[in-house]
Amino acid sequence: MKKYVDNFMQYRFLLSELVKKGIKLKYRRSYLGMIWSMLEPLLTMIVLTIVFGTLYGNTDRTFPVYILTGRLLYSFFSQSTKVALKSIRQNSAMIKKVYVPKYLYPLSSVLFNYVIFLISLIVLAMVSVILGVKPTFYLLQAPIALILILIMSYGCGMILATIGVFFRDMEYLWSVALMLVMYTCAIFYYPEKLLKSGWAWILKYNPLYCVIDIFRCSVFGKAMNIHYFAYALIFSVVAMVIGLFCFKKKQDDFILYI
Repeated sequence: MKKYVDNFMQYRFLLSELVKKGIKLKYRRSYLGMIWSMLEPLLTMIVLTIVFGTLYGNTDRTFPVYILTGRLLYSFFSQSTKVALKSIRQNSAMIKKVYVPKYLYPLSSVLFNYVIFLISLIVLAMVSVILGVKPTFYLLQAPIALILILIMSYGCGMILATIGVFFRDMEYLWSVALMLVMYTCAIFYYPEKLLKSGWAWILKYNPLYCVIDIFRCSVFGKAMNIHYFAYALIFSVVAMVIGLFCFKKKQDDFILYI
């Protein structure tokens, strides 16, 4: 363990540079730059509110906040895992020329998206204040959801990065899978009817929905579901362990396929 920690500390400066590079590349040639990290979720919230709120007769004043809490976490998970999946192949030129711990590439992919995600939470705070969603003691639960989504995204990202080197079609399959995940996260609909039906397992066994529910509880002033927390925590840790193990076992073969 000491060996891995020393190795990480030795290359921590490179990791920070890769994170900065990722943020700069995401908004290069954009006139608004980092402002898009706040403007994009706001515009998406407005569109989803109109489609799934106004047109379906939902008069709940706080519905935009409900949408935004789900959309922000899903967008981070989606973007970070997609970028992590392609991270090894996209940095193949550097990997072939100099030695750099390969795990830094998927890690930096997740971290730079996490920085953007944290910035976008400013929009959530502003919209919550405007629509009258007041902070409560339960807001202290929010860091739990933020840490869980980071671990989960990193774990899944490491697994996908490993598979993506050997199986290029994984990029397209994961895009389809993410669409399915989005519709089973209750981002733009209330889950009560589904939870009371025979299809409740669709939500209960979706770890991303469990994290979103924890985050929503913190925003709307409710106690989180302990079962959701336990399931999301176990899934996130197991995914990270599997991801690190698979990546370490296969990383020496990457050079043959990139």
